[in-house]
Amino acid sequence: LVNHLIGIAHADPLEHGLLMERFLSKRRSVLPDIDIDVESARRIEVYRAILGRFGPERVATVAMPETYRVRHAIRDVGAALSLDPADIDRIATAFPHIRARDARTAMDELPELASVAAEREKYGTFWELVEGLDALPRGVAMHPCGVLLSDASLLSRTPVVPTSGESLPMAQFDKEDVEDLGLLKLDVLGVRMQSAMAHALSELDRATGEAPDIDAIPPGDERTYQLIRSTETLGCFQIESPGQRDLVGRLQPSTFHDLVVDISLFRPGPVAADMVRPFIEARHGRAPVRYPHPDLAPALEDTYGVVVFHEQVIDLVHIMTGCGRDEADRVRRGLSDPESQGRIRFWFAQRAAERGYDAETVTRTWEIVEAFGSYGFCKAHAVAFAVPTYQSAWLKAHHPAAFYAGLLTHDPGMYPKRLLLADARRRGVPILPVDVNHSAPAHRIELVSEGGPPAARWGVRLGLSDVHGMSEAEGERIAAAQPYTSLLDFWQRARPSRPVAERLAQVGALDAFGANRRDLLLHLAELHRMGRGAASHGTQLPLSGGRRTAPAGLPDLDETERLSAELGVLGMDASRHLMGDHQEFLRELGVVSARRLREAPHGATVLVAGAKAATQTPPIRSGKRVVFTTLDDGTGLVDLAFFDDSHERCAHTVFHSWLLLVRGTVQRRGPRSLSVVGTVAWNLAELLDLRAEGGLEAVSAKLAEPLEEQPHEPASAARRITLPTGFELNPWADLKPAGADTAATGRGIARAKLWHQSQGSAG
Repeated sequence: LVNHLIGIAHADPLEHGLLMERFLSKRRSVLPDIDIDVESARRIEVYRAILGRFGPERVATVAMPETYRVRHAIRDVGAALSLDPADIDRIATAFPHIRARDARTAMDELPELASVAAEREKYGTFWELVEGLDALPRGVAMHPCGVLLSDASLLSRTPVVPTSGESLPMAQFDKEDVEDLGLLKLDVLGVRMQSAMAHALSELDRATGEAPDIDAIPPGDERTYQLIRSTETLGCFQIESPGQRDLVGRLQPSTFHDLVVDISLFRPGPVAADMVRPFIEARHGRAPVRYPHPDLAPALEDTYGVVVFHEQVIDLVHIMTGCGRDEADRVRRGLSDPESQGRIRFWFAQRAAERGYDAETVTRTWEIVEAFGSYGFCKAHAVAFAVPTYQSAWLKAHHPAAFYAGLLTHDPGMYPKRLLLADARRRGVPILPVDVNHSAPAHRIELVSEGGPPAARWGVRLGLSDVHGMSEAEGERIAAAQPYTSLLDFWQRARPSRPVAERLAQVGALDAFGANRRDLLLHLAELHRMGRGAASHGTQLPLSGGRRTAPAGLPDLDETERLSAELGVLGMDASRHLMGDHQEFLRELGVVSARRLREAPHGATVLVAGAKAATQTPPIRSGKRVVFTTLDDGTGLVDLAFFDDSHERCAHTVFHSWLLLVRGTVQRRGPRSLSVVGTVAWNLAELLDLRAEGGLEAVSAKLAEPLEEQPHEPASAARRITLPTGFELNPWADLKPAGADTAATGRGIARAKLWHQSQGSAG
């Protein structure tokens, strides 16, 4: 409430029925968690403000020990044994992000590791050494958000060292140690979406002189909710993942409260407790709304009788027992402890009976409370999350170019930047290439035309910062000296390094100087040679030179070479979508595009194809391991699910290929909720090579081949993790599964950051 009244928190806690007792009360025995979300780009600035306010004798950041997991263990053991670095890199990236001690078990049980397992004996004691490093400390880094606040005696109780780079004081205790010592920890969370939205607003102000007040936008904007309901939410805070797009499509939000519920339902607890299905059924009138007792209707009516929020459990316990909300929150916290559940149940039944509730009502209510446990989500947190969710969707609906400029600059989401460019093209936003006379270090908006659709009037000018190898100083220097009249002028005043200058030429950033890109590369080599000669002889380069660079007669880069250069230099297919080159082949195969897939009936068998955008194997209710993959084909996204019966055939291809062709079955769970259950997957790059060598007949024969399956042991039941809800967690569940996320292979492409570029919004 205080944060809202002084303008820090936008959402009104009274309007949304938020309960103070969830955070602070006289009965609470532990210190409250204090979290503040700030722009990620300004997080260190906030740290310095805290240090400046309270002094370095009272403030320190929290340490975060880094321990060995399997990939680091493989790399360090391989280096110690002087093994081939290429082999070690191949082996390390084949593994998901798991504990080092599970390396050999993973090779036995995961089909995507079959090729690594086949050469296990070749490396002798290597795997024993890898597993021996498990959980040992590898280093200590600054925790990404924890800050200690204390009195002036902090340094006498806490060893502190300066961090590398920023030289911030860092305590040698991690977050668990800090809590055990009773020290007060403030979490300063750097949120990339906050920086992305701030950049979008600053761009609107720079380019138009008017920046909207993002905290004063209309609360029920129909264009914003139309965008959200369409599931075209790529880049929007909290609602861009495949699972969230599926849930948004089924829920069809139309109010801010709907967004709050959506964010709360998409959490491990509500999913594990099976709250999502009954909520969706009741919301759309396919199931009746029931309350255990009419007295509980006020607490449950906003969620159709389904318990979603912590605050609702507090209200239920308070109403049934009359204990007060502060005591009810203590009860809610105790529900997560199996040992205390029996005592709480007896107390609950006794107090409710004393207040006149019959045994059946008490039993039904307790079943709801017990099933919920502590696995729901705090409504106050969801309301806070829903604010930037709505704001980001509003920006995408009303100012798409600025929205994409912010996303490309601060990279807040779970998808690579090249996917954002494809999404921008689909929404009619022009993409303007990197140009040394127009580009800034960051991505900017630029007026393209005065007429036409609003989205097409402003384009996104790609920034210099995404040019591989360009330092911040080089980018600032190039921008500060704009404009340039010639290649020689650019070379002399911007003073780029030769590799950066050549990369700029490859992606067209020097096209304004005349000649073709291969000629420009030759001229740059000559300028470099002359510069070295001048330096050795103590002379300067001649200042003569025309505005247009004379052609050298070399053939220009063809379209394939240009696209490969863009992917290699920028990590993005900036001029056109990379799948555009393969459309004729995909039509020959009868592949269904993402746009046409929207009309496909439930149960239809289809072929889909695209560039892999994301792959996850998250924990799910069934305890099985499901591989979720998203493909981008230029017309939209295709969300795929590979269940465990397909892993022998598909896992290796899905994890270790970039361009995929997949056969699967359409699964519909709502008018805007669609995915494909994959049954077979092929490396599209290999099929393209086969088409070039043997024609379409060879490809057809390949697709018709029966696939041999190598038997693998299923995940050991003893290794499964049983949750308090009774559901099992697969030991290989992992948000970042196997596969190289630092390189893409096939069709001559080898470049980092083509998918999974940042952790972003988990889930």
